[in-house]
Amino acid sequence: MLRRFLAPLHPDGFKFVAVAAIVTLLLFLLWRPAGWVAALVTVWMAYFFRDPWRVTPAREGLLISPADGIVVSIAPAPPPPELAMGDIAVVRIGIFLNIFDVHVTRAPIGGRVAAMRYTKGRFINASLDKASEDNERLAIRIAPEEGPGIAFVLIAGLVARRIVCDLYQGQQVASGQRVGIIRFGSRVDIYCPPPYVPMVVAGQRMIGGETVLADRLAQEPPRRGVAH
Repeated sequence: MLRRFLAPLHPDGFKFVAVAAIVTLLLFLLWRPAGWVAALVTVWMAYFFRDPWRVTPAREGLLISPADGIVVSIAPAPPPPELAMGDIAVVRIGIFLNIFDVHVTRAPIGGRVAAMRYTKGRFINASLDKASEDNERLAIRIAPEEGPGIAFVLIAGLVARRIVCDLYQGQQVASGQRVGIIRFGSRVDIYCPPPYVPMVVAGQRMIGGETVLADRLAQEPPRRGVAH
């Protein structure tokens, strides 16, 4: 029952919350109004670094959302060149995370981490598609036991300045497994090669580790959606 209301803190957030709490105590001693402001910042820090439990659908052929957020684009694009997956365009699903979303990222599929490449770049608004090419990012390729390899990219945003990833090349990961965190606003792109069929539409909200993004075994066309 408590899992519905209380989420643990991601390890990367302990130092931020601890520093904020110490500053809060000092400000309360010096000037109480500033202490209340700092207290609100501390609570927000704990909220930002929350790491909730998730239930990941387990069925062959499913591609799971690696992050919470809003789908801002579904369009063809070549995989990141640094991953050496060819230059043929595949479906790219872009998910934008605002500062209130859970920023813990997860593996979209189970398999072996075949490649990881970090690229320095800019920090423009991550909701824009050009952030996929221009911003600081970490590209990851996972080779599953069956089906084509999958690429997903953790992208820093306008506010984000740090991508933390716990993976290493050659590691075996499970679908929905925690892989890291992006601090303070960001974007995650997922490249879905054929025969994956997108199961989401632009504007839809994703739940990392739970929402099915695409299905390799689907016998239906890409879905459409209507905003209400």
